[in-house]
Amino acid sequence: MQTRQLGKNGPHVSAIGLGCMGMTDFYTTGTDTREAIATLHRALELGINLLDTADMYGPHSNEELIGQAIRGKREQVFLASKFGIVRDPANPAARGVNGSPEYIRASIDGTLQRLGIETLDLYYQHRIDPQVAIEETVGAMAELVKAGKVRYLGLSEASAATLERAHKVHPISALQSEYSLWSRDQEDNGCLAACQRLGVAFVPYSPLGRGFLTGALKSPDDFAADDYRRFSPRFQGENFAKNLLLVDQVQRLAAEKGVTAGQLALAWVLAQGDYLIPIPGTKQRKYLEENVAALEVRLEAAELQALERIFSPETTAGQRYPEAVMALLDK
Repeated sequence: MQTRQLGKNGPHVSAIGLGCMGMTDFYTTGTDTREAIATLHRALELGINLLDTADMYGPHSNEELIGQAIRGKREQVFLASKFGIVRDPANPAARGVNGSPEYIRASIDGTLQRLGIETLDLYYQHRIDPQVAIEETVGAMAELVKAGKVRYLGLSEASAATLERAHKVHPISALQSEYSLWSRDQEDNGCLAACQRLGVAFVPYSPLGRGFLTGALKSPDDFAADDYRRFSPRFQGENFAKNLLLVDQVQRLAAEKGVTAGQLALAWVLAQGDYLIPIPGTKQRKYLEENVAALEVRLEAAELQALERIFSPETTAGQRYPEAVMALLDK
């Protein structure tokens, strides 16, 4: 397994990780626990050690699943989890954000218990709380490092300015935000440049566009009734149709190269710099193995340019989240 360094002074981890969210939440009704655990174990066999979860996935059930899967295998795993998005049991669609020190201290204890571990390798603030200064939040996170509960700190969907401020309080090892062929705002908002300047790893989530860039999705009817993509602008109506035409072009390029569209899209992300560590999500072994094979795909300059022309920032149709969720992003 190829490796990449998690920040300037961090450890080397697998060059791609495994996003575990969909194993218990958001994409379909029900959970195939047996296949999910088999997928986690296969990831470890293939050399993937970076597993990514969060307390809000489920909520809580995702961490519990991973805890079950890694029992007796702790030394093989670099575990990342997140705190800060608060869900309302009475309204599953509602979201809140909490970055207070009191909430952080309670959250880490719950995460450690569910994962069945004493120390978490990487702890992200899932969303920035506009009501709490980032210095106060990261200061509380730094206390967890001193207490031996956390090894490294990260932020998710933070702006470049917020990352700069946080990094002055305690070294930030990773910034996790959405980035893929069809979500390229990180190129223009300064976040990628800030990561390079500060020596912070950039961890793209949804590097396959929530499955869309694989070409497997042909209609909104392909989604389960509770699949949250039904409510995402890019997956609706005319936007879906326009974006599908772009994916068709990616599929043609992939066929010419003898790889899948998903492998081509993932190879493009990997080619953006060795400080990027994408975490494609899957809950099935066959897709996991397809994603790992993307590490062997080498793209020529002309191929990179062709992909960037297809999915230029101007061509993707629709926002990546509904308005209420976009409002939670740090500006």
